[in-house]
Order: sequence, then structure tokens, then C-alpha cells
Amino acid sequence: MQRVWVTIGFLFAVALLSAAVWSYGYRQALSQLSEKAEADLELASDRLSTQLQVYQELAVLMAEHPALRALDTSDRRRAAQALLLEVADKTSAVDVLYADKTGRVLAAARDVVNGNMADQPAFQRALHGALGSSHGVLRDTGNRIYSYAAPAFSEDGQVTGALMVIADVEDVESTWRGSTEAVFFVDRAGSVFISNRSELLFWQRPPGQIGLQPADGKPGAFSSTRMGPHELWSIGWSSYLPDRALHLTRDLPVIGMTGEVLMDVTPARRLAGLQAAAVAAICLAFGALLFLATERRRTLAEANAVLESRVAQRTRALTAANVALRREVAERQEAEAALKRAQDDLVQAGKLSALGKMSAGISHELNQPLMAIRQYADNGTAFLAQGKPEKARENLGRISDMAARMARIIKNLRAFARNESEPMGKVDLVQVLNTAVELTDGRLRSDGVTLIWQPPNAPVFAWGGEVRLVQVFVNLITNAADAMTGRETRSLTITLTRGERLMVAVRDTGPGIQDPDRVFEPFYTTKTVGSSEGMGLGLSISYGLVQSFGGEIRGANMPDGAEFTVELEPFEKEAAA
Repeated sequence: MQRVWVTIGFLFAVALLSAAVWSYGYRQALSQLSEKAEADLELASDRLSTQLQVYQELAVLMAEHPALRALDTSDRRRAAQALLLEVADKTSAVDVLYADKTGRVLAAARDVVNGNMADQPAFQRALHGALGSSHGVLRDTGNRIYSYAAPAFSEDGQVTGALMVIADVEDVESTWRGSTEAVFFVDRAGSVFISNRSELLFWQRPPGQIGLQPADGKPGAFSSTRMGPHELWSIGWSSYLPDRALHLTRDLPVIGMTGEVLMDVTPARRLAGLQAAAVAAICLAFGALLFLATERRRTLAEANAVLESRVAQRTRALTAANVALRREVAERQEAEAALKRAQDDLVQAGKLSALGKMSAGISHELNQPLMAIRQYADNGTAFLAQGKPEKARENLGRISDMAARMARIIKNLRAFARNESEPMGKVDLVQVLNTAVELTDGRLRSDGVTLIWQPPNAPVFAWGGEVRLVQVFVNLITNAADAMTGRETRSLTITLTRGERLMVAVRDTGPGIQDPDRVFEPFYTTKTVGSSEGMGLGLSISYGLVQSFGGEIRGANMPDGAEFTVELEPFEKEAAA
């Protein structure tokens, strides 16, 4: 029972809160609608006043026109009539008339007043020397008109007549008829004279009342209420008028009328209803959640104990799995480190194998300068004994050149043999090729291989490691020399081409590649199996080194031999990336 009373009290509180939100939202929406309605009414009023002011100014300007003076002859009256007709056509006026002070029309564009306008209120005010205005309905056509009459003065200041401009109200209101809001203008007699809703024309406001009644006198459904500063009308006059509307008024003393507007409040009520419904839905949802939470608290408490035991079991299982995973990760890391060491050892072994193959040539390269140094030293001693110091100095210079050559060869050998650990960077590809050629020069000359290599005059910088690139090209040159063993023509051509990528081609005149698709596979070789002939790892190592620099290496058969091409990234391109 207590739960039922709590539920009823909660629903009552939600209803009160929703009603308060609806009232507040409705008032806020009405304030915004009021600002818009006031702006629309002001715009319509200014537009109407501006359009009528054109005819007012026309009456003032034309009243003193010279062509309207002394209309005592038929020719003058015809000329004046033609002038007034032209003015009426150009300004869309219903009529433009000039009458003497008795009201007799002397000249008119169309003469809609039948020759006399003495009974016109605007003309009567003009006879007193002031600008007159009035509105009404033409008896012949039933059209609504608005008239302005301006007095004409003689030289002594007496009123001699008046010029009247009659405007068609339908032409004036046609520019703003059909707008969203219902706007109408009520004259001092309480009659709706101008409106953008034709069904409201000539409705009357009885004295002391707020609403309007049709011209036939039958009252329509009407009630008026106030909400704060806002006046609200409930009407049932027409399907083109809102059932509930915000009513605003604006006094227009210039044209002698009151402007009024009816703004539909349905959007404001809908917005307020949506706000109240949203608040009610949120409160009900919160109440439902609170109710469900209260009801399920005991169930959750019971399930919590079971859940905690399961969590403890799962935690122990996850802990064990985590320990096993860490152990596996450590084993994988150790395996990767061992693989990396094996790869490095394999690369170093490849370099040492290449050095072994080049040992004979290198020994010749070192022995020849040593013998030359000994010969030049003996010659220098003999020249000194003979008193020929210039000849001795020449021999000493040659000894210095030979020693520098030997130092360069030994430096290249030491650099090639060491296990490089420097990071990749800017490498002079021309210097790399020159070093590889120098290291293999003895082997090539001993095998009778003709080397064709024209290094560029300027450095060509690539992205890579200097020692590892030297190893790649030493492998390619020695492999080419091995392939040309026993051939009649033994020629090796090295070319360097610059483009988007740097390309180095090593071309021989050997028998070609038996299986180009497998040439870079580890342990693939066409040589006789044995330590002296190699294990088929040179090209595989070279392939891995070039790939590590972001380049490519490929082999292909040519009509007269085989060609291996190495593509490398230019240093500038890599640095910009």
C-alpha cells in the first residue's frame, strides 16, 4: 500500500512539474512570437504608409502646377485634363482632379466623383488651407479608395481650389496580400478597411468591445484572454485565420487608422507541449529506473556473491595465462635476437668468403707494390752514391705513391671485413663502386676480365650503408667473374643511371642465368658443391641487404650474358619524405 501512495505522489509531482514547464515554455515562445509579430506589423504599416505617401506628395506637388491656373477656356481645361490623365496613368492613381473652391471639377483624369467633390472630407479640409485625407468606397464601382487633397493658393494667399489624388486601396495592398500572418487596418469608425485577408474587410468593432463582427452584424465565435503582457484571441471566423492567435496593435495617426496583426500561437503551444512532454518523459523514465533499481537491489546483492567467486576464479586463470604469455613473449624475443645474430653472422661470413676468393688477387696487389718499393729504394741508394739527388728524390716519390696505394687497399679490406653497425644514411654510390672495383681488381686481372666502368665526375648520393653496399657489388662482380671462367670473351660492364631511382647495372658475357626466378633463393647455386665454390648464399645476402635499404635487385638474361640491376633511393628523396 505504501508503494502505491508513493507512486501516486510521484506522478502528481511529475504532473505539476510538467505544467510549470509548459507554462514557462509557452510564455517564452509567446515572447518570441510577439517580437516577430511586432516586426511584421511594423513592416506592413511602414509599407502601407510609404505607398500612400507617394500619392500625398503627388497631390502637394501638382496643386501649384502652372497648367492648372486660369482654367477659364476649353483649351486650357483640355490641356489640364491631358496632364492629369498622364499623371494618373504613370502613378497608377484611380483619378487626379482639380476643382475650384465650390467643389466643381474643372479638370480630371477620369472624373470618378461625377463633376463635384464638395462632399469629400479631404476636399473640405483642403479649403481650410491644410492637406486633407479620407477614405471610402466609390459608389459606381465599389472600389475602396484613399484620397489626398492639397489646397491651391492665389497670389494673395487665398484658397482658390484644390487638387485631389485618389488611390486604389487594392493596388496598394496587393503587394503584401497573402503573407503568413493576418494583418488588417481599422479606421476610426471601427471598420476594417485594409487587410491581407479579404474575408475581414468591412468587419466592425462595436464600441467598447475588443473583437470584430461581420458586416451583416452576426457575431462570430470570439474570446479574449491575457497571459502576462500578451493578448490572446480564440476565434472561429475563417479557415484562413488561426483558431488561437496572438493579437498586437499599432496606432498609425498619419493615415488615421490602427494596424493590427493576428499571429498563430499553435507553434508556441506545440513547442511548450514538447518541452513539457520531454520533462515528463525524463522524470517518468528516471522514476521507472529508480523503481527497477530498488526492486533489483536485493537480486543484485545475491548475484554479487556468485559473481565475486567467479571473478576470483577468472582472475586466477587470467593470471596464469598472463604468466604463460609473458614466458612465450620472452622466448620469442630470444628467438628473434638469435635470428638477428645469425643473420649478421651470415652477412659477415659472406664478406669473409668473398675475401677468401679475392685473396690471391689481393696478395698480388700488395706484393707488386712491395717489390716496386724495394727496387726504387735500391735505385735511390745507387743514385745518392753517384751524386744524383734529383734521381733519388724521384725514386722516393714513387716509393711514397706505392705506400699510399697499399694503405688504400688495406683500408678498404679492413672496412669491408668489419661487422658494420652504423645506421643507414647518405652514401656516395660512386665511391662505393670504386671501392668494390678496387677490391676485385686483382681477381679480374688474374682471370683476364676486361672491366668497363666510367665513374661520374660528381658524387651520386644514395640511401643505405656504405660497407653493406660494397659487399653487394663485390658479390655481383665476383659472381660475374666466376660465371665467365673458361669463356673466350670475358668482359664486365658497370653502368650508373640517374632518374627517379638510382640504377646500377652489372653485366657480364657469361652463359647467363639458368633459373632467374630462383637465383636469389638461399643455397641455390649452379657451381660444384664444395667450400671452394661457394654455398649459394651470396646473392641471397645481397638481396636482403638491398631490400633493407628500400631498394630492389633483379637478374635477367641478355643476348650475350647476364645482367644484375640494383635500384636504390636517392638520398634527397628519402630526406624530404
